[in-house]
Amino acid sequence: MADLQINTTQDGSLISLRSKQIQTLEKMLNLNHLQTSDLTSSTDTSEIIWKVLILDSKSTQIISSVLRVNDLLKSGITMHTNLHSNNRSPIPDIPAVYFVEPTIENINRIVSDIANDTYLNYYINFTSTLSRDLLETLASGVAQTGKSELVLQVYDQYLNYVVTEPNLFSLGLGGVYRQFHDVKSTEEDIIKLADKITDGLFDAIITMFGDSGAGSIPVIRCQNGGGAAELIAGKLDVRLRDYVISTKSASVNSGAGGSSPYGGNSDRAVLVLVDRDLDISAMFAHSWIYQCLVADVFKLERNTITIEESAVDPATGSSKKQYDIDPKDWFWNSNAHLPFPDAVDNADMALKEYKEKAAELTRGPGSANIEELDRKDDQLQQTVQLLPELTARKQIIDLHMNVLLSLLNELKAKGLDAFFEIEQALTDPKTRATFLDVLKKDEHVNNLEDKLRTFLVLYLTTDLPADYVSEVESILSRHEDFDMSAFQYVKKLKDRLKQSSLVLDSYTNSGNTSSGNNNYSTGDGNSALFSNLSSKLFNLADGKIQELGSVGSLITSLKTLLPSQTPHLPLTNILHSIMDPTSSTESSLKITDEYGYFDPKDIRGSAHSKKPKRETYNKAMVFVVGGGNYVEFQNLQEWALGYETKGKDQESQKEVVYGCDWVYNSRGFLKEISGL
Repeated sequence: MADLQINTTQDGSLISLRSKQIQTLEKMLNLNHLQTSDLTSSTDTSEIIWKVLILDSKSTQIISSVLRVNDLLKSGITMHTNLHSNNRSPIPDIPAVYFVEPTIENINRIVSDIANDTYLNYYINFTSTLSRDLLETLASGVAQTGKSELVLQVYDQYLNYVVTEPNLFSLGLGGVYRQFHDVKSTEEDIIKLADKITDGLFDAIITMFGDSGAGSIPVIRCQNGGGAAELIAGKLDVRLRDYVISTKSASVNSGAGGSSPYGGNSDRAVLVLVDRDLDISAMFAHSWIYQCLVADVFKLERNTITIEESAVDPATGSSKKQYDIDPKDWFWNSNAHLPFPDAVDNADMALKEYKEKAAELTRGPGSANIEELDRKDDQLQQTVQLLPELTARKQIIDLHMNVLLSLLNELKAKGLDAFFEIEQALTDPKTRATFLDVLKKDEHVNNLEDKLRTFLVLYLTTDLPADYVSEVESILSRHEDFDMSAFQYVKKLKDRLKQSSLVLDSYTNSGNTSSGNNNYSTGDGNSALFSNLSSKLFNLADGKIQELGSVGSLITSLKTLLPSQTPHLPLTNILHSIMDPTSSTESSLKITDEYGYFDPKDIRGSAHSKKPKRETYNKAMVFVVGGGNYVEFQNLQEWALGYETKGKDQESQKEVVYGCDWVYNSRGFLKEISGL
């Protein structure tokens, strides 16, 4: 097992999962030694070990989400290639670092490389735990080559998950919801899938918490009722207990002290496991958060934004435009969680700041713009040093200006503001009539999916009259080519949901952040104003990209219509109840009191779920079995951020890592449930 890095910063806050994964990857690339410097800037070239990196498809996903080519070069990686590539040429004088899944196919290929002297030495790293059978296969295969001395390392890295945000990860397993809900799935299929999820979740936990010893392994709370979350929680408890025993550093006595009904466990983390059916409506909701809009309207996968254009670009021959979001992208990191109007406003400000700095740099003699600066002029040497940073900043601004412009065009073409407004006014008695009016008057067919999504949110979170449901279904069904099978599944699902009261309460009476009076209304006043402002905002898309900025009072007015606080989604209410029971509602506590409780650190206790205690936690990992999305992720992060804005002391801050088997947009999840 590879050694892991420190768990907290000097102020006690949790280092992000992405930072910890990067630390582990960089250590692996440095031959499993801590890397203290950038090898590309080293003056002692004799100490640099240049290497080739060998990957498979899964490890490529893992690394490409957090590291770029320059990052690899800083760790001494001169090139990277796929293990199964037919074009991979031998480089017998260079050592190779392998980072691949533990499969028989990969092991056979590695043994073949060793037998053929493809590389100088072999540093073998697996994305997750190598089973004893596969370890024996590897050992036997290497022994038969007679070159065992060339294999210098074999490590399990516990990295079989993909991180796309500092505290967001997925296991890269698509189709989990369908497999768990398909009547054709066998018991063997279910167990195998649960084992896969358990393995990936175990890796994320070890990376996040395992470096502080077994005593920091989180308590597990899981949704009960015989679902996949409960099954996985039991399996994970066994895995973590084995880990605790093997490290021989467990604290066998855990529990709360004092006479308070709420235990003091704030130094320990909690893992909350839930099934997607806890709140399936979140998968259909529209959002004005910048990141959520990008993922919803376009395709956001492993930090790459893909935009489908109507015209083919003659330069590339493709109708797709792709924008790579670097983990160090300052604009994305500062604005991804903000409402779209704020992102537009901040892009405008960033562009103005760039122009001001560029103007300062070009005030020298004979300079009309940055490109004309004379780099040989001694008086400009200090200024020239700023050029790379300023140029890189402009590239990021241009990237997001292009994305924002494309978003504006799509929002205008589909009228998405109407659906967002309806979903923010679920308790308003006029909402149903407003939605029906939109369906009847809006003849566009490019937003049928959006209409269905808003209908599903209404259907799942309110009690709609049967005749209303029939009328909406009839209107949507007029389009013969439009697939309504997702609605048929949702109808069946709602009938068997036993926790529907929680879902309804979360949208209508969200005890902590109710948005019922947050300026959203389908009444004539606000609705007309919202539409007017939206129209003006959309008009910006008709001009050049530079005209996107300088929106001034328009954006300010629009922001006043956005909710000052986003209502908590059901998952956020569940987490609130578990992490901070003293301020939670009694109705939520009744639900979470029934959640399963496992303490893997308590190795003398029963392996079965015990009666839970109400304890407080400051650190949590939440995992949704059956898929997640950016809407839910951002809702959780906003809730956690609320503890900072409340001015509470450092010890009561909340930090949340969100994970799922696959990060969906609404389009993808509609396909997932169609036909079930």
